[in-house]
Amino acid sequence: MKQILIRLALTLPVVWLVVSLVFLLIHLVPGDPILQMLGDGATAADVSALRHQYGLDEPLGVQYALYWKGVLHGDLGSSIRLHESVENLIAARYPYTLALTVTALVLSLLLALPAGILAAVHRGQWVDQSLAVVSLFGLSVPGIALGPILILIFSVSLGWLPVSGASSGGAHGTIDWHYLVLPSIAMGASLAAILTRMVRTAMLEELGQDYIRTARAKGLSETAVVCRHALPNALVPIITVVGLQFGALLAGAIVTEKIFSWPGLGRLMVDAISNRDYALVQGCLLSIGMTYVLVNLLTDVVYRWVNPRMRG
Repeated sequence: MKQILIRLALTLPVVWLVVSLVFLLIHLVPGDPILQMLGDGATAADVSALRHQYGLDEPLGVQYALYWKGVLHGDLGSSIRLHESVENLIAARYPYTLALTVTALVLSLLLALPAGILAAVHRGQWVDQSLAVVSLFGLSVPGIALGPILILIFSVSLGWLPVSGASSGGAHGTIDWHYLVLPSIAMGASLAAILTRMVRTAMLEELGQDYIRTARAKGLSETAVVCRHALPNALVPIITVVGLQFGALLAGAIVTEKIFSWPGLGRLMVDAISNRDYALVQGCLLSIGMTYVLVNLLTDVVYRWVNPRMRG
């Protein structure tokens, strides 16, 4: 418990840094962000009113304090284009991104764990070599290229899966799993390839340990040796990588959601950037950043719980 409290305390500076960088975003935009949001035809009165709405007519220190006050109270401002509070827009889109990211992560693990174990058990054989080729393909093809390929094959040519969207009826808040398949594959393919190679390496290291030879000498079956003894120890370093890669999946969701017209946070942020809706961009970045910090905190806690050597 003491180590968890220490880890929580160490997370606070990271949270402060994330919020501060998001706050500075609107001040790092070249030129006047208010003029960019309103366009060249804006009147002086409109510019003055919007500047006051964003608090940009206040000293920088006051703006920073007001932004922190809004963040702590769950008030992230209003979208200038959609005329709705940023927190409501994010709350409506966040579940879609979370569902897509978690599905891609689970799919990656379901593919990587058995593939990595098989490659390690059959080291140097055709199974290992075949999986190495497949992993290399997964690493070589980015999601921005794999997405259109999947659409052409499974949606346009075969007609098995829908092209875009989240549900056939378009109802708010509902997700049809048929619409989730292709974007989750596009997001999770490269991660599955990375995890396969890591599981293989970790399993090979564990299979060469003395306790594995002892287990085999006791007459345990190879399945028991691999699954009950080697695999749990091999998964310890994988947990950290999965937590770190979750952030990479969130970043990849921005491209994937745009390709598949997935109504998530990434697509919302891309549209906000196109519309120069900086309050909405700030809110999306803050949500993604806080999610990444929280997931890494949970990963560290799980790692300490799984690894007995870290519990002291």
